[in-house]
Amino acid sequence: MADNANIPAPAGAPDPVLAGYRASIDNIDAALIHMLAERFRITKAVGEHKASHALPASDPGREERQIARLRRLAEDAQLDPDFGEKFLRFIIDEVIRHHKQAKQAG
Repeated sequence: MADNANIPAPAGAPDPVLAGYRASIDNIDAALIHMLAERFRITKAVGEHKASHALPASDPGREERQIARLRRLAEDAQLDPDFGEKFLRFIIDEVIRHHKQAKQAG
């Protein structure tokens, strides 16, 4: 009996292994979007609280502590900490922009 495990699928035929990886990636992407949406719902409430109490839109000390904490988490998760920091800084910058908008509206 011939071993078909090493025979590539015909051109255009679905690759079940690749399809499985892609399905996992799609699920993770969906989870990331939902988690980011929840994070922004919470930071929106923070921005409204800051605006109503005349607090500054940003807190550089907290931001730096968060970045250091998440760099450590990235290292522990075997993720490039520079990438993790860039990703978090992008989110923080967006949150601060929202907080400034809330302050201007309030």
